Amino acid sequence: MRAVTVKPGQANSLSLVEDQPEPASEEGAVLVEALAVGICGTDHEIIAGDYGEAPPGADRLVIGHESLGRVLDDPTGTLQPGDLVAGIVRHPDPVPCPNCAVGEWDMCRNGRYTEHGIKALPGFARDRWRIEPEFAVKLDPALAQVGVLLEPTSVVAKAWDHIERIGHRAEWQPQTVLVTGAGPIGLLAALLGAQRGLTVHVLDRATDGPKPELVAGLGATYHAVPVNDLPFEPDVVIECTGAPTVVLDVMCKAAPNGIVCLAGVSSGGRSIDFDAGALNRALVLENNVVFGSVNANRRHWNMAAQALTRADQVWLSSLITRRVPVNRYADAYTAGPDDIKVVLEFAS
Repeated sequence: MRAVTVKPGQANSLSLVEDQPEPASEEGAVLVEALAVGICGTDHEIIAGDYGEAPPGADRLVIGHESLGRVLDDPTGTLQPGDLVAGIVRHPDPVPCPNCAVGEWDMCRNGRYTEHGIKALPGFARDRWRIEPEFAVKLDPALAQVGVLLEPTSVVAKAWDHIERIGHRAEWQPQTVLVTGAGPIGLLAALLGAQRGLTVHVLDRATDGPKPELVAGLGATYHAVPVNDLPFEPDVVIECTGAPTVVLDVMCKAAPNGIVCLAGVSSGGRSIDFDAGALNRALVLENNVVFGSVNANRRHWNMAAQALTRADQVWLSSLITRRVPVNRYADAYTAGPDDIKVVLEFAS
């Protein structure tokens, strides 16, 4: 069968293997036919050789962690042939740590977790894959065209879950949310904010292309100005750019009792002049909270599936700006100027 693979740590080793072995039964009881995989910055970083880990005994890694497929067989009876599913990316560590032991592998404490298409588990960019039923999320059939968005939606579902848990430390009636970055994560974070009835603002550098229209489609307001020029103080900030200046600016911009969730990852290696003392004073005196969030556990995947089902399907489809057949895989993994979400298609 076909599989898109890389040699971890070796830049530009991306290739389409035509004779990839069928997935081993040890990978899971559920056999799934791949429909599509989404492509994100993590994939580009793995292709660049920045990180990635092949399964034990292998020298290549099948990539792809944003999945969508149809069940071919499940001898456990948990799922039925034809069911639409996505595979949960992260699996608990083998020890397990206290968090992994209770199904919170997104909060793994020792770093020994594994991840499909990223760390020590083969990914979903292959014609067929296997997974255990507890790591397969069943989707509404209506999501056949957009279900590949489930993984990034699970990331922001976790972010919102933790924001709300923190918010309820006291009387909490948030009104305004600011999302910085109008990529897939930012737009999906904005969607979940709109579903909560909040006034949503999205900030991004782009002044044309599809992003302003997508934000308007949520009933939200689009901004292409510096954070400090915004005429309001948000109750909630979800920072999705990882840009150091933006990260620091939103910490200072949040309203009293505000919550800032950092969902973007900075590349590092850059120093900027910043008054850390003033930031400390603001955070302490205004009871603000800043926290980081990444990945998701089963609860968040289920929340994400519900959010996608409630969303406008036309709007969700608009997030997918390119659909590329697997035989043109190189085009799919080459970023375009107006890309939001690119999807590699295996079957229809």
